[in-house]
Amino acid sequence: MGNSRIFIYDTTWSFAAEIVIRTVIMFGLVILLLRLTGKRGVRQLTIFELTIILSLGSIAGDPMFTEDLPLIQAALIMSIVLLLYRLCTWFASKHKAFELLLEGKPTYIVENGLLVLEDIEKGRMSHDEFFTEMRKQGVRHLGQVHMGLLETDGEFSVLLFPDDETQYGLPIFPKEFQPAQFIKQGHPYACMHCGQVEYISDLNKICERCHHNTVGWAKALNNKIVN
Repeated sequence: MGNSRIFIYDTTWSFAAEIVIRTVIMFGLVILLLRLTGKRGVRQLTIFELTIILSLGSIAGDPMFTEDLPLIQAALIMSIVLLLYRLCTWFASKHKAFELLLEGKPTYIVENGLLVLEDIEKGRMSHDEFFTEMRKQGVRHLGQVHMGLLETDGEFSVLLFPDDETQYGLPIFPKEFQPAQFIKQGHPYACMHCGQVEYISDLNKICERCHHNTVGWAKALNNKIVN
């Protein structure tokens, strides 16, 4: 009796059939409203749009199994949320300040082969996160990257240097992103904290750019992009 109460309680066959109908209808409404937003995938969603998605999911959930909650109420609320979304996106297209409030702004991660530490710290990101994104785009070291930008929808945009402008930079693959154990004279090394490239004579040297000396120096690379 105890087990049946947990799994069945007072559910009748007629209400089970009603749940099926409610779920199909609400599921269809969510798909329809998401299609109306014009977005194709989660990677394209900003924080504002993700809030809309979560709101629609919350609105759709309860009517699927709540017997005394009519579907018309849920449909009305979802329509209002969609209308608010449309109004906000229209207003954002007319007013840049409102767009920045809703969407935020892109974050510069790399500029001219160096990590932009201020923006990285604001975004509370780890090196591994954006190194992973750059590796996916075929980048081996920061000397290949003119600009790296974290977009408001979570996508990572990379603008590469032409081959003839590739410079020495911090390696971003795990086996190469390691503190050097000895110095090879005449070879540049990259600060593992900010990417600054220097010719050093002491592995304990403090970086001239970020004044950091606890992470270490990695042997800088200047390989061209492999297409």
